[in-house]
Amino acid sequence: MVGDIRIDPDATTVYYVIPPKTDAILIAGDDTDNTTTTTSSSWTIKPYARTDDASAMALVSEWSVKMVSPAGNDHQHLPNCTQVHDPPGVFFSLGGYSGNHYHGFADVLIPLFVTSRPFDRQVELLVIDTQPWMVNKVKTIMQALSRFVAFSFCHFRYDEVDIDRSKQDGKIHCFSRLVIGLKGRGRKELGISPLETDYTMKDFRQFLRSSYSLRKTRAIKLRIDNDDDGDKKNPMMNNPQLIIISRKGSRAFTNVNEIAGMATKLGYYVKVVEPDDKTMSESAEMMNSCDVVVGVHGAGLTNMVFLPDNAVVVQVIPLALDWSAKIYYEEPTKEMNLRYLQYKIKKEESSLIGRYSPDHVVFTTPWSFKWEEFRSIYMQNQNVTVDLRRFRPTLVKALELLHD
Repeated sequence: MVGDIRIDPDATTVYYVIPPKTDAILIAGDDTDNTTTTTSSSWTIKPYARTDDASAMALVSEWSVKMVSPAGNDHQHLPNCTQVHDPPGVFFSLGGYSGNHYHGFADVLIPLFVTSRPFDRQVELLVIDTQPWMVNKVKTIMQALSRFVAFSFCHFRYDEVDIDRSKQDGKIHCFSRLVIGLKGRGRKELGISPLETDYTMKDFRQFLRSSYSLRKTRAIKLRIDNDDDGDKKNPMMNNPQLIIISRKGSRAFTNVNEIAGMATKLGYYVKVVEPDDKTMSESAEMMNSCDVVVGVHGAGLTNMVFLPDNAVVVQVIPLALDWSAKIYYEEPTKEMNLRYLQYKIKKEESSLIGRYSPDHVVFTTPWSFKWEEFRSIYMQNQNVTVDLRRFRPTLVKALELLHD
């Protein structure tokens, strides 16, 4: 919207005064057409990108957008501005699933990048459904997207207006240009829809490298050199860095030390890490330093956004999670210039084998369960004991890819 825009947090309403003698062109969300109107009207909006997920949207505050005619009676009752903002604003929610590391990127940070980047940091970020720990977690990215300090929320000095807190002080925030909601996601997971923007995941990954001052742009390229007699020397001039993502609770490796030992014998320099114990900056630096990452399907693999180009992602897929493994992590690697390998466990490698007989429906027809039961069995109560003999060729293949 462009013109006279007033945000009233107490009324959870955005007022837009229709420019006189013109039509107001409003660009609506994913599945709606552009709307042209010259009459007063209003509608509601939840400014969160996962619009196709009712459960996520139920966790997002609903706001009204009310169009006001300059000649109508409503104009006389508009709230008066108490804080006028010169830069344009981008209005979005940190609700929904954004507390989850994966959804924080897929539903908020990537769409926020697509929406805010065209303003070249000359923009204010207006946040509802604020979560202080979440704001602190992503403050480096917020600072890289916006340069104006409009409001200091919990003493974080960067470009973010906490609309929720404005309800306490009665402020009316006024803008001459405002974007409500985030674009760019479409129906892509951990990606950017080419139908909505010219930005790509390559642009986003470059933005992250710049934001966190990450130095490594490409994974190591292994060589095999020959000596004077033509015999092969040590095939690895430098040890490739391998990170094993360790999880707490469900979908954890039960023999992570054995996996690390085998990888070390193959020539990797191995680190076992728990991303949950690290800040975003620490995770970014750690992941950017490595050439191969190994992890069981889960939110920790989202950190692949920080990997250097041509790095190898090895996803270990627990029982019954093939579809989500493909959609959430395999497909996105194609747009990130990463190589992808997967290792599908057998039922003997799943902790479920200790609780159910081999011919149980848990193993034969997992799709027969309703979602909540499926989630409880396969996502919340399944760990992995990798068969080292079966897994070894996957790590060898990763080495081969680093030679390409």
